Amino acid sequence: MTRDATQRHPRRPVATGPRQLPFGKVVNRYPPIELLSADELESIHVASLRLLSEIGMEVLHDESRNLLKAEGATVDESNQRVRFDPAMIEEKIRTAPSSFTLQARNPAKNLSVGDGSMIFAATGGPAFAHDIERGRRAGNCQDMCDYIKVVQTLNVIHQEGGCPCEPTDLPADSRHLDFYLAAIRYTDKNWQCWALGGYRVEDAIDMLAITLGQTREQLRANPATLTIVNSNSPLRLDIPMGEGLCAMARAGQPVAMTPFTLMGAMSPVTIAGALTQQNAEALALIALSQIVAPGAPVLYGGFTSNVDMRTGAPAFGTPEYAKAQLASGQLARRYNVPFRSSNVTASNCVDVQAAYEGGMSLWSTIMGGVNLIEHAAGWLEGGLTASFEKLILDAEMLQLMRSFLDPMKIDQPSIAFEAMEEVGPGGHFFGAQHTLSRFDSAFYEPMLSDWRNFENWSESGARTGTERAHLIWKDLLRTYEQPALDPAIDEELEAFVARRKTEIHARP
Repeated sequence: MTRDATQRHPRRPVATGPRQLPFGKVVNRYPPIELLSADELESIHVASLRLLSEIGMEVLHDESRNLLKAEGATVDESNQRVRFDPAMIEEKIRTAPSSFTLQARNPAKNLSVGDGSMIFAATGGPAFAHDIERGRRAGNCQDMCDYIKVVQTLNVIHQEGGCPCEPTDLPADSRHLDFYLAAIRYTDKNWQCWALGGYRVEDAIDMLAITLGQTREQLRANPATLTIVNSNSPLRLDIPMGEGLCAMARAGQPVAMTPFTLMGAMSPVTIAGALTQQNAEALALIALSQIVAPGAPVLYGGFTSNVDMRTGAPAFGTPEYAKAQLASGQLARRYNVPFRSSNVTASNCVDVQAAYEGGMSLWSTIMGGVNLIEHAAGWLEGGLTASFEKLILDAEMLQLMRSFLDPMKIDQPSIAFEAMEEVGPGGHFFGAQHTLSRFDSAFYEPMLSDWRNFENWSESGARTGTERAHLIWKDLLRTYEQPALDPAIDEELEAFVARRKTEIHARP
């Protein structure tokens, strides 16, 4: 190549790893799809309040039941049934904020929740881990730590999602401490704590106070973690979730109130019936949080999907799921609180089913105006498994979605009249100055997709997308760099964890 040709066709810098977009805020500027009419939305609202008033919820947590009773709810202690005054529900949910900010250990990675912002959180809570080299296995501490490290390296993921997989090789009553310590050490992003009982929430707040050098009062004003509270559908709040909800609200930390309503199993078989039940349970939990602490940050969680009517197995990424998420976004906006949904699939492996069900989930949640996508990357097998390869597949899909959300630029340089004048009829634009000046930034460049022709792809090993995903996460883990943490803070955290484990294991 001549010197002039080299200058006209600049070489791209050599990539040192998978091609990624930089970490950054994602804002959805598109108007959300309004699936329901105003009258239909109001019908669900009215039916939800009637459901809470006439049928009510079973509240097994004593403190929650007593708080609701003090605010005018009717409580039948013989069966722990609580019936809610509709006026009280509407009054309380009005105090929930429409947006808030989440601190991260790295302030550059703080997160805005609400106001059109969108957060992609990694999967959290599966019992199993999987990769194509070692197969499916019970989650363990090493898998948990490795997954968090890969999440740290993936710029498109904003938040660790509440423990990638259950570390079953650690004691059940104290393993949350090992998870919190790993989340603090191995990522400087925001992370989610566990709401399974009040003491797990309190431990998270204490460890965040040490990490950030802040008091509990400061953390109450500037939240630094988030959790998911699931009602035990249909129409029940159990003791651990009640404890976790109350502890989070008192601490000023946000909770995504998420009924687990599967049509045909834990809710009516119709979308309208399931949405009514979901809405009733979500409103009850939001109201309870505002009774505990007016102004406590919350999210409206939509997770309604259906079951396979032949087997009873949960189905995800279905047309019914998509419709339910679009409608859930409308309900969240009616109550002026941020909306949480999920990227889900029922596929048992990283295959075409995992991709198209995930695509259906992502499109519906994003176009429904979602603010937090839980399980945005890594969910497999209906939530039972955290997959390393699925983590990469989803990261690619999230990058595609993020690029799609970037607004188009329509101005004179982008209209490119001079370029068309330069090339003229019958020419080509490869050598046009307009093209060359945008050579490195014109189009989205994939992390996972392989755009080579068949011959080049075959000669390089003919790897499938899943096989390429395996190589990518292994490379990210190999090149991972642990974010700096003050040794004195790390030492104080270790001492806290050791003390709390002794206290927990000494309990009768």
